[in-house]
Amino acid sequence: MNMVLFMLVLSLTLSVLLTMLNFWLAQMNPDSEKLSPYECGFDPLGTARLPFSIRFFLVAILFLLFDLEIALLLPLPWATQLQSPITTLVWTSTIILLLTLGLIYEWNQGGLEWAE
Repeated sequence: MNMVLFMLVLSLTLSVLLTMLNFWLAQMNPDSEKLSPYECGFDPLGTARLPFSIRFFLVAILFLLFDLEIALLLPLPWATQLQSPITTLVWTSTIILLLTLGLIYEWNQGGLEWAE
């Protein structure tokens, strides 16, 4: 019980100290430049409904799709220590094969080409 109370008091003290340090170091009166939105050099007062290239969206979706491969393959070193490592390697090979086929399909469809 003492350890729980100690951790509670320590976390509360640390939170209060960091909050006080933030208020002490923070700029309380920011100027107009700090309050204006940053738009990479574009005028922020224009319309927000500008045409958007679908290629940027496609690249983002493809990145997410192929990035999930890492999440599926991360437990592989521990999975090879199971009773049937052959099953693990078969499933891993299946995942890699499906992702490779998907990449080839996108490449053949021209989804990775920027020039028309």
